Amino acid sequence: MPTTHAPAKEPGGRSAVRTLTRLWPYVRPVRTRLFSAALVAIVASCTGLVFPLVLKWMVDGPVADRDTGGVWLGALLLLVLGIVEALLFGFRRWLVARPLAGVEAAMRADLFRHLQRVPVAFHDRWASGQLLSRGTTDLMLLRMFLAFPLTFLVVNGATIVVGMVILLAQEWTLGLVLLAPVLPMVGFLAFFEGRYAAVARRAQDQVGDLTTVVEESVLGIRIIKGFGRHRSQARAFRELSRTLRGTELVKARLLAAIYGVIMTLPELAIGAALVLGSVQVADGGLSTGTLVAFLSTALALRWPVESIGFLLAMSQEAATATERYFEVLDAEPETDAGTGAGTGAVGEAAVASVPAPRRSGAPPATAPALADGIRFDAVEFRYPDAPDDAPPVLSRIDLHIRTGETMALVGATGSGKTTLTALVPRLHEVTGGRITLDGEDIATLGRTRVRALVSMAFEEPTLFSASVGENVLMGDGGNGGEGALDRALAVAQAEFVHALPQGADTQVGEQGLSLSGGQRQRLALARAVVGRPRFLVLDDPLSALDVHTEALVEAALRRVLKDTTALVVAHRPSTVLLADRVALLSGGRVTAVGTHHELLRENAEYAWLMSGGTEG
Repeated sequence: MPTTHAPAKEPGGRSAVRTLTRLWPYVRPVRTRLFSAALVAIVASCTGLVFPLVLKWMVDGPVADRDTGGVWLGALLLLVLGIVEALLFGFRRWLVARPLAGVEAAMRADLFRHLQRVPVAFHDRWASGQLLSRGTTDLMLLRMFLAFPLTFLVVNGATIVVGMVILLAQEWTLGLVLLAPVLPMVGFLAFFEGRYAAVARRAQDQVGDLTTVVEESVLGIRIIKGFGRHRSQARAFRELSRTLRGTELVKARLLAAIYGVIMTLPELAIGAALVLGSVQVADGGLSTGTLVAFLSTALALRWPVESIGFLLAMSQEAATATERYFEVLDAEPETDAGTGAGTGAVGEAAVASVPAPRRSGAPPATAPALADGIRFDAVEFRYPDAPDDAPPVLSRIDLHIRTGETMALVGATGSGKTTLTALVPRLHEVTGGRITLDGEDIATLGRTRVRALVSMAFEEPTLFSASVGENVLMGDGGNGGEGALDRALAVAQAEFVHALPQGADTQVGEQGLSLSGGQRQRLALARAVVGRPRFLVLDDPLSALDVHTEALVEAALRRVLKDTTALVVAHRPSTVLLADRVALLSGGRVTAVGTHHELLRENAEYAWLMSGGTEG
């Protein structure tokens, strides 16, 4: 199974404490309630240590003196202590519930916001299931850690210290017997910590891989059913499930070993203290009440001691979840630095794929310094993770699309057409040369400004789980009115929208799969033109249309293209005829530029493509 996530640091090489301290900025706003909850829990836990002292008084006093009234008084005191302990623990839970839900919500919001700000190349490398598991499973683990293990590591540690002081004060020789297992337990836990951390990391990564398979199977259910691939998908799922099950069993074995040691050594110490204490009582060196109180205190400390293994295991999983969460947040986001109008806080560029809000039909905020259209000057591009010796995807692209002109981009499969179009709105960054819009370098304009000037329709028309109108008006920042919506639908020949059950308010469903491919493509085209962009980039916008609809859309597009500067990836002669000139892209270079008829006469490769040769 291929790796579906970025390489992780080796868990054994990091400090769990240092990793968990990265949560402090999220915890700091609610620290008062968390500290108060910890204090309340410590008081509640230490209240339980008063029970043995009451028992000692009862055994050495009322029970020895056969005082029935004293026994009832002691029972009442134990009942009151139990009620107080229960109320304190309930109050602790109330203190942490709301703030920790807020911490989880804030972390999830930051993760989602950051995912909108990272470059497209980041999403090309990461599987969506891995990102989804970080925003769900990992954050749930962190909330559980902050609510329980973090608090009770402190609470149980304080309880053990107070309990040992009480034990030593009651009978120091027996107290030393109970302290004997401490050093072996600490050494054992240190030995297993790194191993458990590595296995926990592997399990959480495998959950992400499994999530990816489930998500892809749901989104691609039509392909799976259409090609009868449900068995192979089920087999892939079973293999990943079996792998995850094996990893979880390794975790279970490690936990079993930890529990075995943590429970066995204290039990042996308590047994030894019981025998030694009984001998002392028989010799008259120790009162029965003291022995009862001592053993009751020791038994009261069983849960704090035995829970250490469980709490440390959860802490390791929380450290792994924190590491996975910050692997995403540490990814370098797109910055919006530049000299153009779009320059501003990075947070304002969060919705990177949607042009900045602008009233439909309104002129640009600032007039261009030079009406120069789109110019590619010696542009080169290679993907960030490409091998050093690999040739660039695009090499020295020199191309000028004049203001008001439509340029068709034609080339065979793998020639770099889609990559070239993605450079204009800065979905990818050029690695050499520059691109200018009306004489201004897009690298200095800032992404928000560039994406306010450039509108794009992709070859794969992606729609969101929203209404038809909301999907289309995304292209105008959501601010366009019904007039802008109706005009865009008319341009894209998408009047079918009016026949839908709720018209433009009809919910299209996930990925727009309730619509046909041609309908989705027309809505994507409407989204691209709704804001009357100055520059328009269309990646094969007519590929899913039937011949009749294609002719209608082409007629409407001609009117739109008169008012804009456009770069159109074209696969069919009918689409090429929309353009004023054509650029032929071959092997990552522009090898010819001219009109459709000129290239048909003078360029054999272009003529071959237009006659039905392999294209992409």
